[in-house]
Amino acid sequence: MDHNNEEHTTEKTSAQAIVKTMDSNKTHNADDGHNHDEIDGEEKTGWKSHWDLLLALLILAVLLILEYGFKIELPKIPSLIINGIAYILAGRKVLDLAFRKSKRGDIFNEFVLMSVATIGALVIGEYEEGVAVMVFYQVGEWFQDAAVNNAKRSIKALLDIRPDEVTVLRNGLTTVIDPSQVALGETIQIKPGEKVALDGELVSENASFNTAALTGESKPGTKNKGEMIFAGMINLNTVADVKVNALFNNSKLSKILEMVQDATARKSQTQLFISRFAKVYTPIVFFLAVAVCFVPYFFADDYNFQTWFYRALVFLVISCPCALVVSIPLGYFGGIGLASRSGILFKGGNFLDVMTKVNVVVMDKTGTLTKGVFKVQQVVANNIDEKELIKLTAALEKNSTHPIAKAVTEYAGDTINEVKVENVEEISGHGLKGKIDGKEILAGNVKLLKKFNIAFPAEIEKIVDTIVVVAINNQYAGHITMGDEIKEDAVQAIKDMHSLNIKTVMLSGDKQSVVDVVAKQVGIGEAYGDLLPEGKVEKLQQLKNAGKHIAFAGDGVNDAPVVALADAGIAMGGLGSDATIETADIVIQNDQPSKIVSAIKIGKITRHIVWQNITMAMVIKVIVLILGAGGIATLWEAVIADVGVALLAILNAVRIQRMKV
Repeated sequence: MDHNNEEHTTEKTSAQAIVKTMDSNKTHNADDGHNHDEIDGEEKTGWKSHWDLLLALLILAVLLILEYGFKIELPKIPSLIINGIAYILAGRKVLDLAFRKSKRGDIFNEFVLMSVATIGALVIGEYEEGVAVMVFYQVGEWFQDAAVNNAKRSIKALLDIRPDEVTVLRNGLTTVIDPSQVALGETIQIKPGEKVALDGELVSENASFNTAALTGESKPGTKNKGEMIFAGMINLNTVADVKVNALFNNSKLSKILEMVQDATARKSQTQLFISRFAKVYTPIVFFLAVAVCFVPYFFADDYNFQTWFYRALVFLVISCPCALVVSIPLGYFGGIGLASRSGILFKGGNFLDVMTKVNVVVMDKTGTLTKGVFKVQQVVANNIDEKELIKLTAALEKNSTHPIAKAVTEYAGDTINEVKVENVEEISGHGLKGKIDGKEILAGNVKLLKKFNIAFPAEIEKIVDTIVVVAINNQYAGHITMGDEIKEDAVQAIKDMHSLNIKTVMLSGDKQSVVDVVAKQVGIGEAYGDLLPEGKVEKLQQLKNAGKHIAFAGDGVNDAPVVALADAGIAMGGLGSDATIETADIVIQNDQPSKIVSAIKIGKITRHIVWQNITMAMVIKVIVLILGAGGIATLWEAVIADVGVALLAILNAVRIQRMKV
């Protein structure tokens, strides 16, 4: 049903309420040494799984101590054998990847670069340097993998907190079973301190729950009988019985985890650019290294092949693009993880980038800026008893899950059970139509009565409060006034947006007088009411045509087209409709408008750190490349610079995971 207020929002069970997210390509390529784009997967980053690297590092350390500490230089053959063993221990995985990729025609990659550079060093007798390049390259890889896997684990630890077992009530007895074996309609029991495993309706009179896993906030919330309880909540005090209405894999928490997994697989434009850049960059530096080796032959009178070959090897080592290839996805992992901990779910790293460009935030009213929890304030009947008016209206409204409909049915109580409603029809943007005892009943907004050419008192349009107007057999029968509240953080959220030079606009299906009052209360200067869904689309399109980058936040089922049209569609995930959440790019779990500001800030933080890493890596690499080609930098300096840049970039990216917004 649609009222003067807004198009309908729908309070759904969590099985419907969180995103059936976009398809994602998460096929793991076993030959790819840098597949860091999945949450799941093999994470062998402990030292025990790198015994070969540790042994190679130990051998290299002993050789260097003997040579530089005790001035003991081993004969050439023993030195070659010992260094060869260390080289194979440290580099066998790199050599294997280089060989397999080369067989597929992928010659220009970092594994081939490292293999050519290190084998070349061994060929010209620079044994320790060749081994050191491979060892420190692998040490850098270990740190990279450890950092990426830590980011993955932090996301999983945050969200994948579903219990392995659940207590179910069957035939008066309690049985502990796997949550996946619980059927719809069964009752589960949650003891104090236990996590809720499945979504359902609270059967007990009341209970308190910690909702941090779903909303990012750990303050307890009291739920009363009949209210929804979601998987991931933690029961705080009394034993609570919950009637299950969503299967294990369809719980709100499962959908959140699925969405975050998919989000890490959907790459940002920056990531895609760097991937494409690396494919072009690597062959260019490979041929430049060949040029460094051979071109001087035509210009230098004292050309020495070994000298210029060594410089070419230095050039190859420092040109390795791994710092960019790894640190950038790590930055986006961190941004997604930080957002998730704040109760904001991005459907991909690309939307972190989109939020940095937003300069207009357009918002729905009910459920976005207001709580959407209505109470009946006054019933005005015309030629009908007030109780009868409420009974007929509520009987029709019980077919809707809109917050206003819920308020009317709650006010009517059990009287609606006596009434049989037939031929119920929803008229989008207007309200509901149906038959009760042969009478045609209309309930909705003023536009509904105008649509059917039904006369009504002119003063109704001057009422500031939200109202439901009712007609019986094409005759005005009365109206019901409703009250709604502004969300606690709405005013501050608008102030924060304005402080970021972001324009705010409200689009609402409610009448203009109500919209104006709310806009004035929260500080929005531009607000439009009396809009049907197509009217919202038209207003948003006008902003887009003016070159604005728009984020739209809403929760109603009729907000889905506008959410899809915006550059960044934001759904309020607590009360949001299934269609809106599925269409949205970003989901705010606790329905707080202040989280829109947080989403913008997280996007900007992520992008800032990612571009810091890109700039730092490129500048340092260019400098050392020039020094290497000029014979100033050695292989030692090249590998230290390469690993150092990678580690600095990683440490910088990891900062995101520890920030607060």
